[in-house]
Amino acid sequence: MTKLSLLGSGLLLTALLLNGCGPSAAPDKAGESVFRYGTTAYGVAMENAGMDPHESYKGWSTLRYGVGETLFRFNEAMQPQPWLATGYEFLDDHTVKITLRDDVNFSSGARLTGAAVKACLEDLVKRHKRAADDLKLASITADGQTVTIKSQEKAPALINYLCDPYGCIIDMQRGTADNVKISGTGPYIVQSLTPTEIVLTKNPAYWGGRVKTDKVIVRSIPDGDTLTMALQNGEIDATQGLPYASLPLFTGNAKFKVASANTSRVFQACLNFTTPVLQEPAVRKAIAMAIDKDKFTSVLLNGNGTPAVGPFPANMPCGGDAVHTDAYNAEQAKKLLREAGWTDTDGNGYVDKNGQDLTVRWLTYTSRQELPLLAEAAQAFLKEVGIRAEVNATDNYNDFLKRGDWDIYAKAFVAAPTGDPQYYFTTHVLDSSSYNSGHYHNERVKELTRQLRGEFDPAARSRLAVQISQQLLDDNAFIYASHLKMSFVMKSNIKGFTAHPSDYYEITSDLEV
Repeated sequence: MTKLSLLGSGLLLTALLLNGCGPSAAPDKAGESVFRYGTTAYGVAMENAGMDPHESYKGWSTLRYGVGETLFRFNEAMQPQPWLATGYEFLDDHTVKITLRDDVNFSSGARLTGAAVKACLEDLVKRHKRAADDLKLASITADGQTVTIKSQEKAPALINYLCDPYGCIIDMQRGTADNVKISGTGPYIVQSLTPTEIVLTKNPAYWGGRVKTDKVIVRSIPDGDTLTMALQNGEIDATQGLPYASLPLFTGNAKFKVASANTSRVFQACLNFTTPVLQEPAVRKAIAMAIDKDKFTSVLLNGNGTPAVGPFPANMPCGGDAVHTDAYNAEQAKKLLREAGWTDTDGNGYVDKNGQDLTVRWLTYTSRQELPLLAEAAQAFLKEVGIRAEVNATDNYNDFLKRGDWDIYAKAFVAAPTGDPQYYFTTHVLDSSSYNSGHYHNERVKELTRQLRGEFDPAARSRLAVQISQQLLDDNAFIYASHLKMSFVMKSNIKGFTAHPSDYYEITSDLEV
């Protein structure tokens, strides 16, 4: 999409918001407390436009917006804690017995039982490939308020995986055909839903106590300037995904407040190993050394993040300085390219070999505000060492990935949404991984990941994660630019709306206007 069309769509959406002609929610009732929430993190481009947790990433919406809950949830230290469950016991390395609360009903009125959880998880692994690959369920049995889950493999990370949004427990008697009718156990019930707006009403029979806000309206506002104006003008009460450049407008302003949390969400660039020039180790290494992560984080992110080394942040035992990679060094990158036979023979500013300039197609998307900034920065950084980067920033990125029309794909990804490193490796670095878009293959990584899957000792798991991460860096399979700080900006009268390191729990029963 061109800058002109983006600007036009932003202005149109602004006009719709300001004139009350945007997506239509039901009129507010007299005396009804309403929370209006604008976010960049809901929509078709994020694959989460809906409420069926058994489809793609829609479970993030189910969990984020208070419709569904999981058996276990993460605390601030990203450690699993009982939620719909009261506890668990490993019967052997493959089998865990989970005890459920006995005071929980779905919003449909049906009771949460072992049989209900069994039906939900069986439908999940039948329809959700990533969940099936993670959980590797051999069998589930239910007995009253317990479920016993047996995995095909050793299952040290099973409880962590059950915290994933796809693990939201829903009433399968209601089914999943109609997103509006999906019944969870959370404080809110869906009143209406479109790809751009969700209207939620409080669950009067919520098991967790009184729900403090009557109605929540979640609006997808992908344009950063429009989102900023909507908060300034009072059209919304809070935002997620506000451009970092807009934060100074609200910090220090008594009318607003900010809640922030450091997360494992990382800006990363995946290199395509089917691209001939990227099969050259020297070219991959030169590209990695050409990216000035410090400048990107301090200038373009306004310090709202930390330069990344590997996939995991410093607050994880396997993250931060536990691994190492070459620092930014443009001159060394140029030297590597020269030694590999890449020189500027025609004086056009780009190195070439066999009559061809060294050109890479940089693919990214626009719905995460800072990714186009990273693309522009990378284009400038790479030009400095003689590499031409052709940027394609589009929310139709999946079409280009499927066709192979790309060389470097940059995205934002929560590397440890389960509080454990295994998730990242199984989704990104194996031949069967859903997000191994660049067709990376390394036998050592494959074997270390196999060992990680069966290792229960936390210290040993961290050591294995460090070894795998280091191999990825040594191969320059990925470039990790920055770990992000997530910020919610809201009116000063909003209470109970706090950022969480998991990036999951947003709308809760504690939300109060």
